[in-house]
Amino acid sequence: MKFSILPSLLAGVVSVSAGTILWDGRFNDLSSSTDLNNWSWSNEVGPYQYYIHGPSPVTAYVNLSPDYKNPADTGSKQGAKITLDSTSYWNGQNMRRTELIPQTSAAINKGKVYYHFSLMRKDTNAPATTREHQIAFFESHFTELKSGLLSGASGVSDTSLRWCVSGQTQWSTEWVADVWHNVAYEIDFNANTVGFWHSTGSDALVRVVAPVSVSTSSNGADWHVGVLELPRSGYSDTTEDFYFSGVYIESGSLTTSVSGPGSPSGGNGSSSAPGSSTTTTKVSSSTTTSAATPTSSAGGGCTASQWAQCGGINYSGCTTCAAPYTCKYLNDWYSQCQ
Repeated sequence: MKFSILPSLLAGVVSVSAGTILWDGRFNDLSSSTDLNNWSWSNEVGPYQYYIHGPSPVTAYVNLSPDYKNPADTGSKQGAKITLDSTSYWNGQNMRRTELIPQTSAAINKGKVYYHFSLMRKDTNAPATTREHQIAFFESHFTELKSGLLSGASGVSDTSLRWCVSGQTQWSTEWVADVWHNVAYEIDFNANTVGFWHSTGSDALVRVVAPVSVSTSSNGADWHVGVLELPRSGYSDTTEDFYFSGVYIESGSLTTSVSGPGSPSGGNGSSSAPGSSTTTTKVSSSTTTSAATPTSSAGGGCTASQWAQCGGINYSGCTTCAAPYTCKYLNDWYSQCQ
């Protein structure tokens, strides 16, 4: 592995027509997860800080492979499998944790920026539905994904994947196996707002929740790419795997194509200029929402399928859900058939 290009990455940015990549964490700079061991507080090299994990070797918690990335993510040569096991306790805490933090001096906590990643699970070593998992979170938890039963909620389990702002669910969907969820957090550190862009598989990102007000607190070194699992008495630890792909932060125009800006070359993390398949969006202050795919109904209207949007401010798609589902209000901007 070579780190010769990293000073330029740490100093700033990679400019492409899809916007400006402030930090590139797509694992293209790493030949294997053991390269994470090259980083330390006295030797801050590589794209990630690696210190929040259990005491076992790095391969117990992080592994890299082309099999672990979204196949539509042509800008990445590989993805990461991040694991929680019975040893994943960091620094004497009672929470299981495996997390990577961007190693950069770029202004990833200034102005309007977009935090990109894709997330997937499998049925093998599936994340527990009985405990809360905080995924791709900031230390202030002003925005994050969550899975499993939320701490303090009633019931035994929850199969949802949620996007939360300050702990409040703004969007959710059934988290099924082998489906890539592509995400961009639209964060405006000046306006103190955050919005949510989402798609699945190879589909382009669409804004499903318009920016909401929140205190966007970040020191530029506190976005945790990985997972923290809250403890719950009466439930034993099981091995859980979370798959990440297409991790990067950009400013300017938003890259909506899941292929991402550029493509890996030479195995050293440098990217070629994006080709014609890369789609960018200049995001304005106006609200955009994704319309549910309509299906014909005998009444001459349309119905939205399970998990599709069925309501929200400025939404103009189907408002009736296919049987037996009903339209559930999540927030002013988004209702979903569940």
